[in-house]
Amino acid sequence: MPAHQHDLDELFDTLAEEEAGLLDAALELPTTLSESEADDSDLAGGFRPKLTVTPRTYQSEALERWLANAGRGTVILPTGAGKTVLALLAIDRLKLRTLIVVPTIELLHQWRSAAIERLGLAADKVGVIGDGRRELRPITVITYASASMPEAPIGGFGLLVCDEAHHLPAPGHQIIAERSGAPYRLALTATPERGDGQEQLLYSLVGPPVYRRTPEELSAEGHLARFKERRIYVDLSPDEAIRYNTLMGEWKWFLARKRGALARGGDFFGELLRRSGNDPAARSALRAHHQARMIALNAEAKIVETARLLKQHRGEKALIFSEYNLLVDRLSRALALPSLTYRTPPEERRLTLERFRSGAYSKLAAGRVLNEGVDVPDASVAIVVSGNSTPREHIQRLGRVIRPKAREAVLYELVTRYTSEVSSARKRRKRPGAESS
Repeated sequence: MPAHQHDLDELFDTLAEEEAGLLDAALELPTTLSESEADDSDLAGGFRPKLTVTPRTYQSEALERWLANAGRGTVILPTGAGKTVLALLAIDRLKLRTLIVVPTIELLHQWRSAAIERLGLAADKVGVIGDGRRELRPITVITYASASMPEAPIGGFGLLVCDEAHHLPAPGHQIIAERSGAPYRLALTATPERGDGQEQLLYSLVGPPVYRRTPEELSAEGHLARFKERRIYVDLSPDEAIRYNTLMGEWKWFLARKRGALARGGDFFGELLRRSGNDPAARSALRAHHQARMIALNAEAKIVETARLLKQHRGEKALIFSEYNLLVDRLSRALALPSLTYRTPPEERRLTLERFRSGAYSKLAAGRVLNEGVDVPDASVAIVVSGNSTPREHIQRLGRVIRPKAREAVLYELVTRYTSEVSSARKRRKRPGAESS
């Protein structure tokens, strides 16, 4: 089995994604409702929604496709296309007790507010479980972490909505769908595909894809902003190039010597990771690979190029994304930019986003913290200084600038020439209709 650089990058990216999330691990949950079969009267929500939003054509189409599949299935829409509205349409149509599962605390509160405001419901009809609150209501929003706990009250609901549903196949989260007795199930995501290939498990747990639209399609129809994507190549400095090539040489030499042994069992990367636990050579090779990747992703020339692009778009709102917080901090210091990372305190994060929304800040640097689960104020320019190899992250970041607006949006990718980052950049752009430049 041949070993490719971007395959290993994607494996590490997938493992990193699944680390997150036990935000409520110590939460004391109320007693679970019965998970036995319930009749219609048990599942009825007892609320009368008054929808206050007019759905777009494609949202109505998605709802009808989902209903035609017996109310089970996965709907794939880009970030910014209004997946929340689709779920509210389903709630409005069925009027059943509904459990909405979300990945983050920010989304917990965003979904509750949306349900109250857009369904015209009293606040006591919509509860949350997470962030220190335990409110079981006809419509209940809960985090994946809380819903995965053994005593989570996830039974007795007629409709299960999984937001950012690509999280559901994670080993710790599968139990949510397995324990839920909800006859209707709606999965929402911009990118169901996973680096570990477990999107098929998502479809078996919730339902197959029933509707999918790309950013390019919705932009062409005027539902999202017109946009363009531009890839800009930068070079390593002489010192960076020497260090990068030395480290990659160590990595490639190890693979050349051990390829046969690693591939013997059919799980090349699994065997490599297992060996790294007790084989100093394997551990050293993995460390060399990681250090080389960090050099490519964090090349000094990217700071210079970011400064040039910000000057070019001086009068526009711009988001600058980096895969690693180290570069976020460097960009913030070098270019005097406000920044957000997972280490940013909640109140500071709120104030920073508020100032960006109001126009007090026109530029903002961020790490993965803005990929999903945060209501990001609109911008027209995105600069991806570094990213992983998965299409999901790319589409999430593109979605931050293509919400409907008159101005054309642009997403720049900065890629270090002659490094493994080139193949990673190509891989994450492999989706129907994506422009290559």
